[in-house]
Amino acid sequence: MRIRLAGLTIVLTGLLLAEISILAQAGRGGAAQAPAYRAPRTKDAKPNLNGVWQAITEANWNIEPHSAAPGPMWQLGAAYAVPPGLGIVDGGSLPYKPDALAKKKQNFDNRASQDPEAKCYLPGVPRAMYMPFPFQIIQSTDHIMMAFSYAGALRTIYMKKTEAPADSWMGWSNGRWEGETLVIDTDSFNDLSWFDRSGNYHSDKMKVVERITATGPDHLLYEATIDDPVVFTRPWKVSIPLYRRKEPNAQILEFKCIEFSEDLIYGHLRKVPLK
Repeated sequence: MRIRLAGLTIVLTGLLLAEISILAQAGRGGAAQAPAYRAPRTKDAKPNLNGVWQAITEANWNIEPHSAAPGPMWQLGAAYAVPPGLGIVDGGSLPYKPDALAKKKQNFDNRASQDPEAKCYLPGVPRAMYMPFPFQIIQSTDHIMMAFSYAGALRTIYMKKTEAPADSWMGWSNGRWEGETLVIDTDSFNDLSWFDRSGNYHSDKMKVVERITATGPDHLLYEATIDDPVVFTRPWKVSIPLYRRKEPNAQILEFKCIEFSEDLIYGHLRKVPLK
């Protein structure tokens, strides 16, 4: 009798331990396999990214980690000071080649007059995505448009691959879907845009691969991998969240800034320069 009870106890204990192990594994598996967010669909069954979006980041001042600092126009005091930022570059710093780093420092020293943003030039990619202005995604089957408040900039992402007719500020973008993610390959840039106000720059050999994924009804994850063998020793990546503008009348307003920059660019041509 004692032998039978001992055997039964061993069996029950074994079953209990097995059940605990199964539940624990199920719990771990459930956590690891929790379904990712699935965005609403467009008519062609693709993730719907339509809306007005904006980044909340200090990256436009400097995409690398940085402390608060006086701005290039120190006469304006705190109004033009640089806010501190954690940076958006994976790994922290940019992998500049030595001669390219020297040019970056030169850009920084002359940023008050040479930053393309100050001249109202088109912002380029990826800078357009994290400037402190909203932009709108307008999605269709064959094209995805991005309309930016700053400088009236526009991007067309071709969902059927096409070739660039020429180099340009915003490059030439071809897109494709990988599940829930919009992947954009952009090349054919000129070498005139900067990544930020601190003089980080690129060459006309830059290629950018962007990935945009809805992580919730009002959030997108934006990632961009930059490959420029002329300026950098290796490819590098930036990552930021984008937030949906939720105002009832959210819309893109024009920030036509050319008239604000004419004196900066052409003021030296005046017979009587402004003071």
